Amino acid sequence: MSEPAIDTAALGEKIVNVLKTIYDPEIPVDIYELGLIYDVFVNEDYDVKILMTLTTPNCPVAETLPLEVEEKVKSLNEVKGAEVEITFDPPWTQELMSEEAKLELGML
Repeated sequence: MSEPAIDTAALGEKIVNVLKTIYDPEIPVDIYELGLIYDVFVNEDYDVKILMTLTTPNCPVAETLPLEVEEKVKSLNEVKGAEVEITFDPPWTQELMSEEAKLELGML
């Protein structure tokens, strides 16, 4: 018997909900709405890889934020492992923020 197909859409939604509980310490907006999450990959083994960036390369939480993302995503029952890859290509800009984030920061 084969394993039941993994519902990546439902798991992806759960992962996004977790990401929305993680905030940039300098901006009162979560990292998802800020546009710091570039991509979320889930494989058949329920291993998650998150491609994310930081607002600046010398962000004060460059060491701790990726770890927090990994830990929180790993805390989901369906997830076996989580890995965060930081990239600065493309570099983060305010254009990546959601309308909600821009509104929150008084930019609209």
